[in-house]
Amino acid sequence: MADTQELRDRYMPQIPSIFPQIYAYEAYVNGNNIRPGQIKVGYTTRKDYMDRVHEQEGQMHIKAHVVGHWDAIKQTGDAFTDHDVHALLRNRGFMQVRDDDGKLTEFFECKIKDIEAAVQSLVSDKDISASRINNYGPRAEQAEAMEKTITSFKNQQLSDPSKTPKFLWNAKMRFGKTYTSLEMANRMDLTKILIISFKVEVKDSWKNELLGHQDFVDYQWVDVKDKSSVDACDTAKPMVAFGSFQDLLGRNDLGGIKIKNEWIHTMNWNLIIFDEYHFGAWRDRAKDMFDDGSDMELLDDAVMPITTDYMLFLSGTPFRAINVGEFLEDQIYNWTYSDEQQAKANWDDNDGINPYAAMPEMILMTYQLPEVCTQIALKGEQNEFDLNEFFRAECDLDDNGKEIYDTARFVHNNEVQRWLDIIRGKADISTEHQKAMGATKPVLPYYDITLLNTINHTLWYMHSVASCYAMKHLLESDVNKFYHDYTIVVAAGNKAGSGAAALDPVRQAMKNPVETKTITITCGKLTTGVTVRPWSAIFMLTAISTPESYFQSAFRVQSSWTVKSDNVDDLDIIKKPKCYVFDFAPNRALRQLSEYACGLNTDYTKSAEEKVGEFIKFLPVLAFDGTGMSPINATELLDYVASGTTATLLARKWDSALLVNVSNEMIQAIIDDSEARDAIMSIEGFRNMNSDVFETIINRSNAIKDKKTKDTGDKTTDKKTKKEISEEEKELKSQRKQIQENLRKFATRIPLFMYLTDEREQTLMDVITKVEPALFKKVTGIEVSDFDKLVHIGVFNSAAMNEAVAAFRRYEESSLSYTGIDKHYGEKVGLWDIAIKHEELTAMT
Repeated sequence: MADTQELRDRYMPQIPSIFPQIYAYEAYVNGNNIRPGQIKVGYTTRKDYMDRVHEQEGQMHIKAHVVGHWDAIKQTGDAFTDHDVHALLRNRGFMQVRDDDGKLTEFFECKIKDIEAAVQSLVSDKDISASRINNYGPRAEQAEAMEKTITSFKNQQLSDPSKTPKFLWNAKMRFGKTYTSLEMANRMDLTKILIISFKVEVKDSWKNELLGHQDFVDYQWVDVKDKSSVDACDTAKPMVAFGSFQDLLGRNDLGGIKIKNEWIHTMNWNLIIFDEYHFGAWRDRAKDMFDDGSDMELLDDAVMPITTDYMLFLSGTPFRAINVGEFLEDQIYNWTYSDEQQAKANWDDNDGINPYAAMPEMILMTYQLPEVCTQIALKGEQNEFDLNEFFRAECDLDDNGKEIYDTARFVHNNEVQRWLDIIRGKADISTEHQKAMGATKPVLPYYDITLLNTINHTLWYMHSVASCYAMKHLLESDVNKFYHDYTIVVAAGNKAGSGAAALDPVRQAMKNPVETKTITITCGKLTTGVTVRPWSAIFMLTAISTPESYFQSAFRVQSSWTVKSDNVDDLDIIKKPKCYVFDFAPNRALRQLSEYACGLNTDYTKSAEEKVGEFIKFLPVLAFDGTGMSPINATELLDYVASGTTATLLARKWDSALLVNVSNEMIQAIIDDSEARDAIMSIEGFRNMNSDVFETIINRSNAIKDKKTKDTGDKTTDKKTKKEISEEEKELKSQRKQIQENLRKFATRIPLFMYLTDEREQTLMDVITKVEPALFKKVTGIEVSDFDKLVHIGVFNSAAMNEAVAAFRRYEESSLSYTGIDKHYGEKVGLWDIAIKHEELTAMT
């Protein structure tokens, strides 16, 4: 158990108090204005800006007549300095005065209203894009991503000219995907770029990047949904067009493409950028646009009605794309949270200012709530604490049956109130028995003074709109006066708006975020595609079931927040060195972390413990189990997960597409080997299929490839051919998927065989073929000789099968150990086709 002060020292640094301000004054000597018509524009982080002004009076031997001062914080939370104001004034045509030596001073020939207008433009982040004040270049990893992508594009074109090259950037939030992808397009001299995103709110990020950076001065910005923007576009000039799936998927009354979007489909784009590619709904709703409703296991350019030379996919959590093998290894660039934090730690100060220094370290803090709270919300086969039930809310209904959110209240209001008291240290989180056993109070969000001063702005993620409003009402009630210091913003429901509109109330509530406190409550809005720098913590108060959604939301609070020092030679002041994820369902939280760490790391040479260990090296986990709070290591984390609800994890491993191989090479091997064909046809799912299905797949695949390479020059014929290809592709994918599903169903019987056999020391292959062949036939329905033939031709992925068997063994061992049985301890453990030492099992899963 860690000492509380040790936890504070390591994980909760003191945050400096700063007050970024712009000031302006006229210079007088002996009552005379020595610079008529000129105004000095300066910057300070001191609470009283006059302290800085008085210093300059002494240095310059003048008397300053202050004409204005303003907070230097944008509504986004970003700070700006006098240099930003100077740049904006220069770009608006105001003269910056030089001294007798020809050096630029901080005096401008302008009026106070001009300075105020420039400051307000910076605060609102509007009307400054045309100034193009950004001129930064790519960081090392951004340059590497561009180089690897361009090389892959060239290699793919040489390998198969008929197929559009594609590439995936698996890059975390704040990698700079917008700038880097636009910079790559610029360096490739691509002039027609289309950005398609499922999240409308990312549009402003793309627009500001394009119009605010000097490298992109030749490009037009086109908002596909804005008719005036489209009408003003000159298609003969370079352009970057942005469209959302919601708009591009819209159909007319006859089911065709909207007239206003026809130009998008008739133009040949140089590059299509698919943003926010991790969304499940992304694929489901994209079917109509890209392959006439066929399965989206693979987004294939051959059936895409929008043509392009290249495709770039952007995502922070592309789990599905990786798991189904949608991209080859040399078609993926990875830049994860661990990569970023490793680069931050390894930076050599001799190379200059650390570009990663401001990126906060994220800390996951989990809390085991007392039974008095959890007993009303236990669900599932493992009787696990369910946050959705705990925070379930109800409302009165209007005459139309719609919920009246002003009446929202929690079903378990007393327990939720107790939870609010717990997180501020006013109610016990440990039971009387635990306290009698020496339990110590953990570091709590709104109790520990160091942490309290760090999390002035937080995001609370809940299950439903009703829950969001119920929480707002409870926080603002008379019994919770402590929380009245915080402005509560509900970013949920239709009333909150969508996209950027949902963000405006948050920014308005924050005003100058170094002086205010806010709690933003959401059930999904603002959890992707936006940056709110002052957010320093997220409360996970909903039962998110996927690691993609969990960490996409968590990384909302991991954006950097810095303020310039008074001295231009000093380093930036880091306002957010750490950020926090608070979770009150420990099993769920640690399971998500384990899946996330393993899911994005496809290196089969590394064990799950190694992958998790690498991840939590930079994302520490502090766990409170009812008696004390301590950091946990990878082994402890996996043990925690294994002793809780690992059945779902196990089931997913045995239902993975990675376990079986349905490539053309494998199918051809079946065709070439009659015994292999007989073996696979003996599996239950194949018995009702025609045995010539394998030839059909190969023949159809070859025919489609031939059609793609032919160009008749006749548009009518080519259009008809494309339609034929689309139909044939659809059928081909359906047949291949059926084979894959049959093999996966067969694979799911293997855990049952392992459960029924007591043999653990030998490899599963040996047990099947040599020890218990009769049992195997009874469980799976096929002969061992047939199974052996399937293994020989490569139907099963050995590395993935070893990992799946290891997961089963560990789960089995955990279950037995829980009951006091450990009869195999000290022996070797057999996996799929290898046997490992018992102590290696933990390291592998």
